[in-house]
Amino acid sequence: MFRLLFYSPRIAPNTGNAIRMVAGTGCELHLVEPLGFDLSEPKLRRAGLDYHDLASVTVHPDLPSAWRALAPQRVFAFTAHATTSFADVAYRPDDVLMFGPEPTGLDDATLADPHITDQLRIPMLPGRRSLNLSNAAAVAVYEAWRQHGFSGGL
Repeated sequence: MFRLLFYSPRIAPNTGNAIRMVAGTGCELHLVEPLGFDLSEPKLRRAGLDYHDLASVTVHPDLPSAWRALAPQRVFAFTAHATTSFADVAYRPDDVLMFGPEPTGLDDATLADPHITDQLRIPMLPGRRSLNLSNAAAVAVYEAWRQHGFSGGL
């Protein structure tokens, strides 16, 4: 199933919401430190409700460690500055969908990482900075899953 990667997330409830989403979709969530919160933080636990035991969540100390563990074939970095729409990609089940920290997103150095296959954008109205991290991740995961017929879902 798809692998969602949050690079240095800052807001506990966003990660909690993502934990709930990955539990419901069967994808994996990979978190790259430093995190802006403690994983035992009440806001994170509350947002994830009782889904923590149903979710696959892995924490990596840094991005090189994440790349070694994931051994990705394709990595799609989501950024408001990309020109390619997320809907124009034929996703594969082992793809990594990468998102940056709130509120800055992925920096230029990270976007230049050779592991990144392409940069993708989720369309928005002009003049808007970005979507909420957990909402953007859900949009991407559900599009990838939809392309595979919601395999394993009800």
